[in-house]
Amino acid sequence: MTGAGALEAVASRYGSRVRLSDSFGQPVADVAPEDWVDLLEFAKAEGYVFFDWLTGVDEPPDAFAVVAHVFDPAARAHLLVRTRVPREDPRLPTATGVFRGADWHERETYEMFGVVFDGHPDLRPLLLPDGFEGHPLRKDFVLAARVAKAWPGAKEPGESGHGSPSRRKMLPPGVPPGWGTGAGTD
Repeated sequence: MTGAGALEAVASRYGSRVRLSDSFGQPVADVAPEDWVDLLEFAKAEGYVFFDWLTGVDEPPDAFAVVAHVFDPAARAHLLVRTRVPREDPRLPTATGVFRGADWHERETYEMFGVVFDGHPDLRPLLLPDGFEGHPLRKDFVLAARVAKAWPGAKEPGESGHGSPSRRKMLPPGVPPGWGTGAGTD
């Protein structure tokens, strides 16, 4: 099934329950959360057996999008499957029963965005240290390090009064003093 064939097959099965589009040449199927796992199972049965990735996208003020990319290696066809979950209760059934590779992707999405994947076999933090509070990829997450101290590139080397002088204040080797400033010209 090619990219266009994927959209036709999805359209015939889901009808008005799916919104079909194209994103940079890749077919996209947007479904409600209750059709999420079913659409992934259907795609796998149609040849999309390679689970590539899954992630979240913060869409303030009311929702998170969850996006999965699957691939049909025989037809060399891509398919993006998307859904939206409400911000106040971001829950979605796990896709680990369809694609085992979704395990770590769902854990990362849970940790970074706070989307809970119901039925996940081991939904625990994957990347952040123990005791970390919050979900750092949410747009409303405040990065405390930027509040506590200035951004590292705020000053040029030498402008802080420590270390070597800034290169902008030194003339290149071989350039006579006063050159380019108008001094010594008639």
